[in-house]
Amino acid sequence: MAVVSLVERCCVHEKKWLTQDEFLHGLAFGQILGPFSLNICTFVGSYLRGAVGGIVATVSFLFPSFALISLLTWLYFRFHELPQLGSALKGTNPMVIALILVAVTGMTKAKIRGLNGWGIALIAFSGAAFFKVSSLAILVLGAFWSLGRYYYLREHR
Repeated sequence: MAVVSLVERCCVHEKKWLTQDEFLHGLAFGQILGPFSLNICTFVGSYLRGAVGGIVATVSFLFPSFALISLLTWLYFRFHELPQLGSALKGTNPMVIALILVAVTGMTKAKIRGLNGWGIALIAFSGAAFFKVSSLAILVLGAFWSLGRYYYLREHR
């Protein structure tokens, strides 16, 4: 989620390559398969420059991580007995949680409005957090709920 927050800030707010709705649609699609930080980068690259843009975005996202993790793995196995390393790693956990909360707060302010929006958000959160409902199931149920609500409101106006 920290990467998603950074991509959102850069592509939506700073560069204005995507609208908030377009970004959130890409994020929703990215929940279906695999790691959604990679999926959102691929989505943005494809949206902006087609298939070539998607491939370039994917490789550009993966390669630095691969290189850094390879280096850090080597360093960890070489120096893992140092107590300073353990302390440094413990300090990163709160930072990652804070970055995730920043992303959630920004998306919440932008998109959740009204009783229906808050209800859907709380049900989705509860399903995922407490009942281990998959992201795909939550997205499908949310889509069915929204379609049903749309048709109901259209017929009863």
